[in-house]
Formats: sequence, structure tokens, C-alpha cells
Amino acid sequence: MNTRNWALLAATGATMIYGLNHTIAKVVMPVYVGAFGFIFIRTAGAALLFWLVSLFLPQEKIDRGDYLRLFLAALMGMCINMLTFFKGLELSTPVNSGIFATTNPILILLLSYLFLREKIGLRKFLGITLGFAGAIMLVLYGIENTANAPNVLVGNILFMVNSVFFSAFMIVIKPLSEKYQTVTLMKWLFLIGFVLTFPITLEEFSEIAWATLPFDAFWRIAYVVLGTTFSTYLLNLYALRNLQASTVGAFAYAQPVIAIGYAVYTGNDVLDGVKFFACLLIMWGVYLVSKKSTKVALPHPE
Repeated sequence: MNTRNWALLAATGATMIYGLNHTIAKVVMPVYVGAFGFIFIRTAGAALLFWLVSLFLPQEKIDRGDYLRLFLAALMGMCINMLTFFKGLELSTPVNSGIFATTNPILILLLSYLFLREKIGLRKFLGITLGFAGAIMLVLYGIENTANAPNVLVGNILFMVNSVFFSAFMIVIKPLSEKYQTVTLMKWLFLIGFVLTFPITLEEFSEIAWATLPFDAFWRIAYVVLGTTFSTYLLNLYALRNLQASTVGAFAYAQPVIAIGYAVYTGNDVLDGVKFFACLLIMWGVYLVSKKSTKVALPHPE
């Protein structure tokens, strides 16, 4: 295969890993590992892996002027983002988490408009409106709790918080991603994230009964650390180096399809008409914000 095909395969692999993660991680929580205990494993494991990889790469030094931005990125992306997503997944359902994940492009655009003064065309404004309509519908609908989803409403709200902070993380980290290598950033982000989350995650981590964990729990934990947290960054990096950013970004449309399909196929969740309609609204909104702006732009709020 040529380089482009390998890059497309890498992007496909990353999307598959992300999509399957919603159900694979959900099955472990909270029976074997609590949500916060999972974050302890994830941040510690990812930090260790990226630091080991960095030993075989040219060393980069972070400029002193970038320390604050790096800290804020870790706080948003490796602390608040991860804690809210995994706690939301513990309380809600894989289908809901898969649908909410699609709101990220919409939120990134909205935050860029509010804080970076980027212009928004009428088409993108409509996309934001549709996306939020779908998200609110999903938050408020179907909040009946089950043994597998003990507090769907709170879980869905945490998914929204997760999406906001992940989107903010993407905006904050962008200048650093253009200045430093991915592994350099990841090793510091996950190390800082581990330190920040340590007081919150230590208790649940210490409660894990490692001696009695079944193989099914072990491989799922390994999947989250080695697959979702580590491999996806490397796969996406390879894809971005050999494909247009818009091509890689288009794979985001497949993630909710994979997440929902796998959750339903494995019997870990159901997709009803309202969830399906909410998903269509959000994906339609994402499509609109991904298109080029119309010539008429909304005035920026002062």
C-alpha cells in the first residue's frame, strides 16, 4: 500500500478505537473499577508510555512562557475532561456518550467565536443551534435510571461538561501543537494530569481488587490505556502528516455510528427514535459548522 492508504487506515483505526471505547470502558464500571480509579490508571499508564517513547526521540524543552498554557491544557484535557467523561459513562449509557462526543466540533467553533473573536456565518450559526437542540433533547429525554445507568440525567450533564472542556482544551493546545512534537506534549500533559487528578482518583484506585479481577476486566483496562489513550494519538498524528486535516476530521462522523452500533450489537444499550433523532440533529449541525462560512457573518459580542 502507498502512504496515503496507510494514513487512511491509521485514521480508520483511531476512529474504530474511539468508537468501541464507549462500551468497552462502560462494562468495567463500576463493578470492577470506579470511574475515578479508571482515570488514575489511564493518566498514569499514558504518562509512563509517552515518557518511555520520548527516550527514543529528539528531546525538546518547553519554553518558560508556555508553562501556563501547558498547565491549563492539562487541567482542561487530562483532568476535568477525563473525570467528567468517565463519571458520566458510569452513570449514563454508551449510546448517550457516543452521541454527545459528536458535539465537539460545534463547541470548538462556539468557543472560538466567543473567546478568539472568530467570525461565524449564518450557516454555522444554524449548525450550532441544531447541535445544541439535539444535545438538550438528549439530556432531558429518557432519564429513567437502570442498574447499568444509575443516574442518566447527571451522567448526560457530565457528558456536556466533558464536551465543553475538551473543546476548550483543543483551542488552548493548538498553538503548542504547532510548536512542539506530539509525544513531547503528551508526556507532559499526562504527567501534569496525573498529578492534578491524583487526590481525586487515589481512593477508588486503592479499592480495586486486582487479585480477583477477571481477564475480561483486564483486557478492557488495557484497551483504554494502550488503545484509546496512547495508540489513537500516534495513529492520528500519522494520518494528519499524510492527509489533509479536513479528510481526517471527516472520520469524526463515523465515531457515533461505531459507538452506537457496537453498544446496541453487544446488548449494552438501545437506540430508540428520540435518541436517533437527537443524533441526526447533532450530526447535521456538525456538518453545517464544517462547511465554509457564508459571506454574511454574525457580529461578535462585545
